[in-house]
Amino acid sequence: MASDPEIPSIGLTLLQRREIEARIVGPLIRGFAAELGLEPTLEIVRRVIVNLAHEAGADLAAQLGESTLGAFTRGIDHWTEGGALELEILEKSAERLDFNVKRCKYAEMYRSLGLADLGAGLSCCRDFALVEGFNPEITLKRTQTLMEGASHCDFRFTSKQSDPPG
Repeated sequence: MASDPEIPSIGLTLLQRREIEARIVGPLIRGFAAELGLEPTLEIVRRVIVNLAHEAGADLAAQLGESTLGAFTRGIDHWTEGGALELEILEKSAERLDFNVKRCKYAEMYRSLGLADLGAGLSCCRDFALVEGFNPEITLKRTQTLMEGASHCDFRFTSKQSDPPG
């Protein structure tokens, strides 16, 4: 959902960056899986991506100068840039951010590249680690994703502490 701070964006949307990454990483994953086995390869990939997302969350909090749910919520525009996600906002407050993703161009992109089976591991697994890195007092609950064939993604963020007045 957030950009990777260690890689300059050079004017690309997050969706465009993920496509470039997928075109490189997808064949690498397939090659390593052929040699090492699918499960060990995917475990390594997941671990690396989760670590990168956790670091990106911490970097995002540092860039924003705060790690409140309100600050995190302001990042929605970045996530939806270029129509990457179509959201239905259900609740937006100091303690909660609930939304459904009705359309996910990330999922569509992975499918079009023949990487639908890798999409959740390359993209969706980032979300929980990003939030944890941003602020461990914010929890994310998600029970389904478009990437895995559901009708929508259900994102439910809760802050254990409310934003300071302000």
